[in-house]
Amino acid sequence: MKSMPRSPPKPLDLYQSAGRGVKMTFERLIRFVDDQGQTRYGDVPQSVDIDHIVGQKVKVLEGSPSTTLSSTQEQATVKELLCPLESVHIFQCIGLNYAQHAKEANITVPPHPVVFTKPPDALAGPYDDVHVHKDATPKLDYEGELTVIMGKDGKNIKEEDALQYVLGYTVGNDVSARNFQAREVSGGQFGYAKSFDRFAPIGPAIVSSSLIKDPQNLNYTTKLNGEQRQKTNTSDMIWKVKQIIAHLSRGTTLRKGTAIMTGTPSGVGNFMEPKGFIHDGDVVEIEVEGIGAIRNKFVFDK
Repeated sequence: MKSMPRSPPKPLDLYQSAGRGVKMTFERLIRFVDDQGQTRYGDVPQSVDIDHIVGQKVKVLEGSPSTTLSSTQEQATVKELLCPLESVHIFQCIGLNYAQHAKEANITVPPHPVVFTKPPDALAGPYDDVHVHKDATPKLDYEGELTVIMGKDGKNIKEEDALQYVLGYTVGNDVSARNFQAREVSGGQFGYAKSFDRFAPIGPAIVSSSLIKDPQNLNYTTKLNGEQRQKTNTSDMIWKVKQIIAHLSRGTTLRKGTAIMTGTPSGVGNFMEPKGFIHDGDVVEIEVEGIGAIRNKFVFDK
């Protein structure tokens, strides 16, 4: 019998199924423009300060998170840091998920998570300007959030298996036009008020779940023009990351590439006296321990 030719060896996948889990071999995944003007994906070691990554060389990765990523021996210089994902499947978002936030809002916590979505066009990068439609400017608010990126499809995921489906974690801002969120205006629905273009900046990197083994013990802060507004630890979450994933996947396929914004802590502008809303030209900075910080300037369109 004539032997069949062997298939060429497959490149090393940076995430691949390992049993029911997702195996990662990158540390911090970034997307960037190199000094030749090409858009690339790269891996930044945990030991490197990502705040000063521009001008530094990083290991180049082939492919994309939407397909597969492969390790290479090539290095390239970072000229500009972009959003770590070119696109998202959808944003699944959780409201009222921090005990102190529920207390400041004086709202009784329901038996199941409050869920709403943002469309893919809400995506923005870690340092992008966020242009805001004039009708969304009167009560514009920030919401610093730990954001989960799904690494594989899943349905009816059990809590004990949930973290095995996670590609990694990043920083997010669930930007909210409160004037469209008020109960007397819209019945209290969240979706429209939070779904404007670029109302979901994330970054600066996706940190592998192999590095963040416990997403329920991360400190983070939100600052407006350098003034601290939010300070929390994810241990204050009402529903943990694994519970959120199990809930979202109940009878529903939770797709690879979905970004899950897991809720915001106390300290939003809406509950300050006087109110602490975002104004034209303000900069919101959100930093999560072990991941890094996003800094976005808000530009009010005329």
